[in-house]
Amino acid sequence: MHDRAPHIAIVGGGVSGLAAAHRLRVLLGQEARITVVEQSDRLGGKLRTTELAGVPFDVGAEAFLHRKPEAKELIDEVGLTGDVVHPTGAKASVHAAGHTHQLPSHTFMGVPANVEAVKHLLSSEGALRVEMEPTLPPVRLDGADVSVGALVKDRFGQEVADRLVGPLLGGVYAGRADELGLRATMPQLATLLDKGVGSLLAAAATIMPVPPQARATRPPVFATLRTGVQSLVDRLAEVARPEVRLGLPVRVLSWLGDGWRLEIGSAATPEYLECDGVVLAVPAPSARKLLHEIAPQVSAAYGKVEVASMAVVALALPPGTELPDRSGILIAEGERYSDRITPFTAKAFTFSSRKWSHHGEPVLLRGSVGRHGETALLQRSDADLVKAVRNDLYELTGVKAEPIDYAVQRWGGGLPQYGVGHVDLVDTIERGIADVPGLAVAGATLHGVGVPACIATADEAAARVAAHLLGRVRR
Repeated sequence: MHDRAPHIAIVGGGVSGLAAAHRLRVLLGQEARITVVEQSDRLGGKLRTTELAGVPFDVGAEAFLHRKPEAKELIDEVGLTGDVVHPTGAKASVHAAGHTHQLPSHTFMGVPANVEAVKHLLSSEGALRVEMEPTLPPVRLDGADVSVGALVKDRFGQEVADRLVGPLLGGVYAGRADELGLRATMPQLATLLDKGVGSLLAAAATIMPVPPQARATRPPVFATLRTGVQSLVDRLAEVARPEVRLGLPVRVLSWLGDGWRLEIGSAATPEYLECDGVVLAVPAPSARKLLHEIAPQVSAAYGKVEVASMAVVALALPPGTELPDRSGILIAEGERYSDRITPFTAKAFTFSSRKWSHHGEPVLLRGSVGRHGETALLQRSDADLVKAVRNDLYELTGVKAEPIDYAVQRWGGGLPQYGVGHVDLVDTIERGIADVPGLAVAGATLHGVGVPACIATADEAAARVAAHLLGRVRR
């Protein structure tokens, strides 16, 4: 370590892994050797931009939270600021109880901040439940975590859970409100309840204090990159200049006493990679396997994080095709066609040509298919999924134009479910990893599934490994 440059291995070539590579390059300098090992045949992870009808189109994450600083700052740092674009301002909608309505703006992840904002989506009985919620006995969590669905149903009734909170959480996590934990998915709300705000309505109103004014200028919530979100990963690979090893799973991770060894490739003909530090930026199932011997408690915690699979069906429709004047439609779970027999296949549509001004012609959109536990749905053929999504589109909008191009991207088992107790699992992971020299973890399993949250974990992981290596040099 004293007579050679440090060597760091990063397992996982998604945005977390490449952001960690970039930060390590900044912290350790140009002499450091950084190797990214990725089991698939490409970098980018859940950031994937493909070509649809001749234009770049995202079939993974399509945007990032602009209000969170991490993605914006990293984009500025690597010289992509001029590529940032914001949504047009078209409003989102939700299809629930057989009708499509504009998604109310004065809610927090679907939790109402006042009854007026959500009346149009609820029956008179459902609206009364919302209005009367502050008169119920105060919510008392006493430090515990609870299911979002159970809490919302208890306070507001089934309608708010099914028509608002469920579709929004499904859009973010590909999960179900009944299975997702409050503390990981809505930490601001949990904090207010811990502080003694006994009403969900009051807590949501504290977070969203004033209904947005029609003419008010507000900073954009989301942004994307004109050339596709994957261009961030591509640019990180350019500036970090890691050695990239694609198509090689990491089978075994071993501590050698003064460094690490990775067994990569096939079991029959393995390769070995020795290094001074390791960043694991992989989904929970992979982290569980690699840490089984190194840190059993950490491995067990990763093993308790369930994952969901989903698919994106991207469609390019002929120029001039008229889409509804909205950014997209969330579809409540269990919704059926007007025949009351046929269930919807998609859980959401994004009308990309309406949502983003840089998407001109042809008309581009995407349907998201699959929630946690719906693995059988994703075993259908590409042609079958495209047909089902087109049928959903026609049922919702009347649009039946024949696509001029399409793409189907399946995301198998990579979407972590932030279940009840997730915050405690992450605490176990981070405390356990703190005892292992030169090892750090990053990724969507930890503190958020969005791009900024992943970048934040990558920066923290890189700082931890760099501090370990620089400490060795000083000694």
